[in-house]
Amino acid sequence: MTIDVRSPRQETAGGSDDDVLLPVEPRVREIARELYGHARDLPLISPHGHIDPGILADDEPFGDPARLFVVPDHYVTRMLLSQGISPDALGVPRVDGGPVQSDPRVIWRTLASHWHLFRGTPSKLWLERTFTGVFDVHTPLRPETADEIYDALSARLAEPEFRPRALFARFNLEVLATTESALDPLTRHAKLAADGWGGPGGRVITTFRPDDMVDLEWAGWPDRVRALGAMTGCDTDTLSGFLDALRLRRLDFIAAGATSSDHGHPTARAASVDDAASIFTRGLRGEAVTAAEAEAFRGHMLVEFARMSTEDGLVMQLHPGAVRNHNTWLHSTHGRDVGGDIPEATEYTRALRPLLDEFGHDPRFRMVVYTLDEQNFSRELAPLAGGYPSVFVGAPWWFLDAPEALRRWREAVTETAGFYNTAGFVDDTRAYCSIPVRHDVARRIDAGFLARLVAEHRLSLDEAGETIADLAYHLPKKIFKVG
Repeated sequence: MTIDVRSPRQETAGGSDDDVLLPVEPRVREIARELYGHARDLPLISPHGHIDPGILADDEPFGDPARLFVVPDHYVTRMLLSQGISPDALGVPRVDGGPVQSDPRVIWRTLASHWHLFRGTPSKLWLERTFTGVFDVHTPLRPETADEIYDALSARLAEPEFRPRALFARFNLEVLATTESALDPLTRHAKLAADGWGGPGGRVITTFRPDDMVDLEWAGWPDRVRALGAMTGCDTDTLSGFLDALRLRRLDFIAAGATSSDHGHPTARAASVDDAASIFTRGLRGEAVTAAEAEAFRGHMLVEFARMSTEDGLVMQLHPGAVRNHNTWLHSTHGRDVGGDIPEATEYTRALRPLLDEFGHDPRFRMVVYTLDEQNFSRELAPLAGGYPSVFVGAPWWFLDAPEALRRWREAVTETAGFYNTAGFVDDTRAYCSIPVRHDVARRIDAGFLARLVAEHRLSLDEAGETIADLAYHLPKKIFKVG
């Protein structure tokens, strides 16, 4: 049995809650309903996400609702911070270990009293449909209902059916990819494999994420490079030894189920540089390295990672364009990955050309490229995917993973890249319980987009039905090699 992410049928002026996100025009909505039916119950493929694998390895009951839905969700805490509510009041840990709100019910009441701030946002959509579809809690969240909902969710979380592994089956998850750094010992994935979670019908796999190994501006970089050497037995005092160590770690990840690597650099620059070894050595010694040299080294390493992908077969994912830790105060008080990053304009055509000149037509190479710069979908990424057999356009993610952006994405890329040079939906989430809701949203948006093409006599209904099944299930399995 799978989770029904729909709310109970509630008639509205234009139809029912079953029609959420489907087109308003009656004829197109009717077609969309039929197309959505082709995708709704297909298994979920989640090839790019950030769920803690320990959740499934340990299979302990989730904690209280506040620590499940508020504290770790930077979509939520970011919005509240924008209205002057400190992360301290939401229980977000401080870098200095200082005191923060520890009463989960108080944190939950804070969310409820400011719930109006989320009107129209994907966070509201995801959370409400998670409450109704996953936990069968249908009372609208308001200040006066905060305790009632908190108690109802707490009661559900105490039931065996709501433990992580039970939910994995109910979510109809076929493949879930987590993301680990190059220094991760992968013990949690080893436990999952030992427990039988490495075969068909329910796999949790890892993804190789080496950003902290190639960013000389990231504090502690020399220590991590030496730790990589100790872990692999390679001499990482030299660039060649460092590359050997990364190759060995990639093999460890492949043995743990990895089919892709993930690279979140500031820019898409990917070009070999002659003095890479000198930059590496000076950085390792603690000598001054300029920002331009650090950027050049990151670009050099993207080319090296592409080369490694031709050797070991890992699909290369690239998602540049975030100014990390832009909110200096938030970073200094609460650390990384708590909502302090901002998108910026990103150039791909010239940045990726050296890499594509070398590997763009190599049948062993495959790259999925994401962006936070919407203008690039039609201007650069769709033409690149339409011009190189190795390149696929990644789905909107992070700041763009909203229904409106998903619609705009299809409109922007389809005319140049078609459907089959896109890589399927990725939920990119740390919020485990929202996974089925996020996939359901994407399937509904695709149903609406395809329904319009059918209504305009640009696709037959049969073609559209086949396409939505491919977008939801078959394409991500193929492109991310998880079939």
